[in-house]
Amino acid sequence: MRLVFLGAAGEVTGSCTLVETGDVRFLVDCGMFQGGPEARRKNQRALDFGFDVRGIDFVLLTHAHIDHSGLLPRLTMLGYRGPIYATRATVDLLAVLLPDSAHIQEKEAEWQLRHRHRRGKGERGIPAPLYSVAQALACLKQLQPVDYWRAVQVAERVSVVFRDAGHILGSASLEVTVTGEGKPRRLVFSGDLGMSGRPVLRDPEPPPAEADVLLIESTYGDRLHRSLSETEDEIVAAIERTRAAKGNLIIPAFAVGRTQEIIYLLTDLVRRKRLSPLKIYVDSPMANSATRITLAHPDLLDREARELLAWQQAHPDKVKIEFVADVEHSKALNDIRSGAVIVSASGMCEAGRIKYHLRENLPRSECAVLIAGFQAAGSLGRRLVDGARLVTIFGVQVPVRARIYTVGGLSAHADQAALLQWLAGFHKPPGRTFVVHGEAGASANFAKAIGEQLMWSAVDLPQSGESYSL
Repeated sequence: MRLVFLGAAGEVTGSCTLVETGDVRFLVDCGMFQGGPEARRKNQRALDFGFDVRGIDFVLLTHAHIDHSGLLPRLTMLGYRGPIYATRATVDLLAVLLPDSAHIQEKEAEWQLRHRHRRGKGERGIPAPLYSVAQALACLKQLQPVDYWRAVQVAERVSVVFRDAGHILGSASLEVTVTGEGKPRRLVFSGDLGMSGRPVLRDPEPPPAEADVLLIESTYGDRLHRSLSETEDEIVAAIERTRAAKGNLIIPAFAVGRTQEIIYLLTDLVRRKRLSPLKIYVDSPMANSATRITLAHPDLLDREARELLAWQQAHPDKVKIEFVADVEHSKALNDIRSGAVIVSASGMCEAGRIKYHLRENLPRSECAVLIAGFQAAGSLGRRLVDGARLVTIFGVQVPVRARIYTVGGLSAHADQAALLQWLAGFHKPPGRTFVVHGEAGASANFAKAIGEQLMWSAVDLPQSGESYSL
């Protein structure tokens, strides 16, 4: 057996692992790199993947986030014609996310072309979209929906079980079993794991008792999240201060998972009378669709989410949520000078409508931006978190006078303690453990914690492009 780490090794995004066992070759995830100019260069370098895509037998997908799924259309565009297995909710989400990803790329290329023409320059140097909307739609035809907990025979000697990872709707950890001569070998891919005891989704399921090979994420492997109660205090303070200053609160949020959790939390704070009634604008067509898909899968929601949904429907005057669809309505939000809570994508502020809201509100000292999720190195969101006083948006320098709040308790990723708790579910150490999906320092610290706290010895820190024979 051979593993090749093609992304999210020594970094957070671009998840993609090639597995070769006997005459079977498959991918686990096929994600896009995210986080600014360097990520765009990596996506361009990965155009041909470095292997014959026609030789892949199948793809297993842990969840719908673009850093795990965003290069699937590129894969099929280059000739892959096999199945892509994912949970039913993930399939539903990809029908929205992948065409949207293509649309953003096409619009970005158009903008750059217009910008260069205005400056009297040609088209040279403008990267083409990785794939078109039509190619993203074609890729959707290869998706094969599967149910949680049901073993799926994906090849003659390979089966897989999807377990709820509690990260976003439809997210899964994978238990892959390879049979043949001798004892079956079990590979476990954690995918992205969520935090237990958080609202909206069910808690992550424990792993199987044993594994020969484990790939574990480490996004927050070097730190602990603030408690939910502390996070609520920070959010209440941010909203009250911004209201008192007569400004707007802008919340960049990933369309899938984070937006729904923010809506839940703000509604719950009003229900508990910690906040007075709110008007929330959700300005992201993709987030609007993702919210509808979330409501279409009530079996994947926890009890608290179902109860809060019933309360909100019974008290529509307490929390008014307006889902903004068309562009003109989105532009009209810029005329609101105070009192608005605007939730918009993308979560790292690299694309989408959030950039327009930041352009309008960052220069205003009475406004505030609430950063509630992971910001990859190089992203606009990361620069705001790091205290930049001047940022570039659409080629124009924008002063940062708005107050920047960073809250750490809403992450959809497990922190170090939660990751270690999940690993403790194994009855004995896996034969080989690979720490992935984390910036270099976070992964290294987490690997050290695994050794010191769980006493596991066979722990590796793979780098992008490295391969291991097992």
